[in-house]
Amino acid sequence: MNELFIDNNGKLRSGWRIVVFLLVFLFIAVVLGVISESILAGLGYEAGEDSSVFRLTNGIVSIIPALFVGWACGKKLESLPISALGASFTTGWLRHLLIGVGLGSVTLIIAVLIALAGGLRFSINHEISLQPLLIGLATSFLVLAVAAAFEEVLFRGYIFQTLVRSDLAWLAIVLTSVGFGFAHFYNPTASVFSIANTMLAGVWFGLAYLKTRDLWFVWGLHFAWNWVQGAVFGIEISGLRNLTPVSILTEIDPGPAWLTGQSYGLEGGIACTIAIIISIGLIYVLPGLKSEPPA
Repeated sequence: MNELFIDNNGKLRSGWRIVVFLLVFLFIAVVLGVISESILAGLGYEAGEDSSVFRLTNGIVSIIPALFVGWACGKKLESLPISALGASFTTGWLRHLLIGVGLGSVTLIIAVLIALAGGLRFSINHEISLQPLLIGLATSFLVLAVAAAFEEVLFRGYIFQTLVRSDLAWLAIVLTSVGFGFAHFYNPTASVFSIANTMLAGVWFGLAYLKTRDLWFVWGLHFAWNWVQGAVFGIEISGLRNLTPVSILTEIDPGPAWLTGQSYGLEGGIACTIAIIISIGLIYVLPGLKSEPPA
């Protein structure tokens, strides 16, 4: 019975460590969520999907317990330093972040170029003046940055990493990629193809973490893909239009959906599939990507 819970090193087995993380994270996240919604309601902000204030607040109160519980589980259950989570300010954090933002942007642009063959085109957004445009771009920048940070800390943070430390990197990629895909199952106009592409994105992010052992790089990839897609090109982000209420360009997408994704955004078409596969290859040849020393 003892071997069911404790491994050969005298530590709680990885599966049980993940259960502990999830239970504590969910409890704290729910408590903070209720408190934050009450505060926002008192300030006159209505909690809803279309509220940037609500989205930003929800992202912050989600990422705080994901980080805190990840650090705490690493320290208490595995005697790991805080830096083991890959979210500390190490010597290479800024370089990895900037490379991630650059590669994420390039990957999105590759997908756009492929989709142009299917008739996708753009026009300059002349319907909004400069000041509201800049405010809108800054707002979506913050909302998407926080959302991407939370998703990466949750999916490529402690859950992913504890399996990697158990020599189960393949299982870490499979489980978190499947979970990442089905987390988008109820997005507007989601399809089997869009879920498969989101799972592929989970593989992309997982391999990016394994390359650097650094969440800064993965966060840069994830955030840049979303922000450039929505705020620059005006394309839906996983079926959601309201994440970027204003954009520099306006999308005109006659399809076909299997190539461009149409109302779901690029993640719903094969242009995304090809771009991500190319990007995975680039991760392993780009200079400047160095693995942080293992804890």
